[in-house]
Parts: sequence; C-alpha cells; structure tokens
Amino acid sequence: MNKKDIVLIIGAVLVAAATGVATYTGINAVLLFAVAAAALVLVAMIVGKATEQLGSRMGPAATGVLQSALGNLPELFVCIFALKAGLVTVVKAALVGSILGNSVLVFGMAIFFGGIKNGRQYFHSEPPKMNAILMILAFAAMAVPTLTFYLHTPAESHINTLDLIVAIVLLVVFGAFLSFSIKGDKSVVPSEETEPHSASWSMPVTLGVLAGAGVAAAFVSDWFVKALNPAMESLGINEVFAGLIVVAIAGNAIENLVGIQLAIKNKADYAVSVILNSSLQVALVLYPLLIIISFFLGGAVLSFVLSPLLLASLALSVLVSAFIVFDGESIWLEGVALIGLYIIIAAAFWWG
Repeated sequence: MNKKDIVLIIGAVLVAAATGVATYTGINAVLLFAVAAAALVLVAMIVGKATEQLGSRMGPAATGVLQSALGNLPELFVCIFALKAGLVTVVKAALVGSILGNSVLVFGMAIFFGGIKNGRQYFHSEPPKMNAILMILAFAAMAVPTLTFYLHTPAESHINTLDLIVAIVLLVVFGAFLSFSIKGDKSVVPSEETEPHSASWSMPVTLGVLAGAGVAAAFVSDWFVKALNPAMESLGINEVFAGLIVVAIAGNAIENLVGIQLAIKNKADYAVSVILNSSLQVALVLYPLLIIISFFLGGAVLSFVLSPLLLASLALSVLVSAFIVFDGESIWLEGVALIGLYIIIAAAFWWG
C-alpha cells in the first residue's frame, strides 16, 4: 500500500468521524450536509480502490462483476436509509438522476474533454450498442408500471405486484448480461489490450479495507440522509431536484471522474464502458433490488411509477446516448450538446 492510499484512508476516516460527531452536535445544516457528502465521496473512493485491488487477482471479467456488486454500495445504502426516512421521491429522483447523470452529463463531459484534447475519438461500437439496447429495454420495462398507473388500467390496483415482476425480470436480464459478458463473445466483446495491474495490497489488507469501507458506507449514508432534509429546507431545494442532481452526483462521483479521466487519456473504449455500464447497473440492478428490499424495510415501498417529466427525462437520456454510440465515434461538439441537455433538464426540476 503506497503513501497516497494511506493518506486517502486516513482522510476518509477523519472526515467520516467528523461527520458522525457533527451529526449529533447540531451544527449548521448546510455545513453538515457538505461534510457528509465529502465523507460519502471519500468512502466511495476507498471502496473503488479495494475493489480494484481484489479484481486484479481475478481477471477483467471477475473485476467487472465485483464493480457491479460493490461500485454502487454507497448509493445503495443512501437509498435504503432514505426509504426508511420516507423519502421515496428523493430515491426515485436519485436513481433516475444516476442514469441521467452518467448517460448525459458525464458522457457529455468525457466526449467534450476527450475531444478537445485528442480530436475525434473512436471506440468499438458493438459493446456500447448492446449496452444501449439493454438500456432501452430496461426503460421500456420501467415505463410499463408508470403507464399502468396514469392510464388507470385494471392492473393499477396490483401495482406493487407488477413492480415486483418487473424488478425480478430486470435482475434476470442483468444475470444473463453478466454471463454473456464473462464468456466474452468476440462478436460483441472485442479482445483488446488491458493494462497489466498487479495488486499492491495483500489479500488480508484488501479484505479488511473493503469490509471497513462497507461498514463506513452504511454509517456515512445514514448521516448523509439525516442531513439531507435540513439542508433542503435551508437552501430551499425541493426533493426531486435534491435527488436528481445532488444525491445522484454525490453517489456516483468516483465513477464520474474515472470515465472523464479515461477519455482525456484517449482510452475511449474504457471511458464509454465505465460510464454506460454504470447507468446499466442502476437500471438493471440497483433500482430493481431496492424495489424488492423496500417491501422488507418497514418504511416506504418503492415503485417504478415515475412522474411524467422524470419518465420523459429518462427516455431522453437513454435515446440520446444510444444515438451517439451507434457510429463508434465522437466529437467534442456532441459533448457540448449532451451537457446542454442536462442543464435544461436540471433547470426544469429546479421548481419541483
């Protein structure tokens, strides 16, 4: 373990401890929320580091599985505690915001900064095409409960059961996607050089840090949610905007930075994979899993039923990103357009 990793872990421990103390000392709500958000980002960084170390011993396919399972751990805990607090609107907006943030804002920033530095960028189009198609199918599946609710079909009185069916189907689809990816069909998953990465942490240290980061993620997520309501009241931010923008960006900060950095380094294949796979994991794993978990929490029950504007925003994020990846190349102007679209959507939710 190098000095940079040690400093990161110590910093995360100190900020997390400061968040815990601040939560129970009645400091300014906005300051508490800022400290809690910083702690959440630092813990997410450590989870990512430990996952990378563990994955380097198992090969790229297994690393992808680990990232799917552990990369969204902080966001999962945030959503669980938010559901227990009855903040269903925040959770729905945060989940849609994660997809929107990755597929539009982060993808746009990666294309823009990568294009400015490297010119036109090229990537294998088949993997992102498959990702885009699965995202369209996931959107279609999630749209069915919303349409059922707003069109008052006979299934409306069985909306919870319908949500469970959709959730299980999406999880099965993700399982099939994982199996397909691990087998590495060369027609869709091209063989490309991967940078050798030897583990610099011992296995006991890796497992210990991962376990500690998991526990810390649970506590920090709880404190983050406790700080959320007072901060929203102090800043005059509504629940939808808080979930869609603030919580979504905080929960995905590390994945966001990684994707942009890869594009700047002209590793377009990796950048597109990291960014779009993050959206796919939210749609096929995180949201369905939270639907199922919500039935056992004893708090609010989560649903796929979204407001019309949230559903439209989700559709736009999925379709626009699909159009961009289908030709296997990007220019910085496309990045500007995506960032602009994100700003417009965010502005539309500022008032609720």
